[in-house]
Amino acid sequence: MYRLTDRNRHIGNMFSSIAPRYDFLNRLLSLGVDRRWRRLAVAETVPSAGGRFLDVATGTADMALEILRRKGPGASVAGVDLSVEMMRVGQEKCARARRSRGVAFLRAPAECLPFRDASFDSACVAFGIRNVADRERGLREMCRAVRHGGRVVVLEFSSPPGTFFGALYRFYFKSVLPRIGGIFSRGSAYAYLPESVLAFPEPPAFAEMMRAAGCASVTHRPLTFGIVTLYVGVR
Repeated sequence: MYRLTDRNRHIGNMFSSIAPRYDFLNRLLSLGVDRRWRRLAVAETVPSAGGRFLDVATGTADMALEILRRKGPGASVAGVDLSVEMMRVGQEKCARARRSRGVAFLRAPAECLPFRDASFDSACVAFGIRNVADRERGLREMCRAVRHGGRVVVLEFSSPPGTFFGALYRFYFKSVLPRIGGIFSRGSAYAYLPESVLAFPEPPAFAEMMRAAGCASVTHRPLTFGIVTLYVGVR
């Protein structure tokens, strides 16, 4: 039995507070590149058509909808998140896209997924693993829920290498992004974001964490000059 920690509750409440503006700010702050990142992540999941998918930290369902678009008829997604308000926005988006039947939303922490072993062909988490209070346990749960031979795909921000670009990126993340986010949202998520990203493990260390959780053949590759890293493991 897993009990929600104070950090679990804090994260859920924080994202609930910015749910109405979340998608707008994502497009603005990433200049729309986040859509490409998700397409690349979904391309790493299996099978190539149809299938059962788990979307951890589903939020406003961007990843879930991308899965349904790419996998076609017969695909289904279970989306879990701590924030009811974020998932409410996701449900509305699915309804507008006429995809409501393809996505089931459940409120649950990544550390205690309400699914049987090997329930899914692939599991993914996009920009949410750094918010999991017990990251190791969350990864173990994702692996447990995926069938043998399935995929665990993680898309997460990272700190790009290089003196010039790395310094420019950190300045944007620490100084510019929180101010822009603060203009459109009263929430603290865009002040929290740079702190959580800069504290996240380096790609080789996180890939090793995935191996320890039950993934084999873990690979990682940088996207957009290393702003984001795409991790893929085979269950």
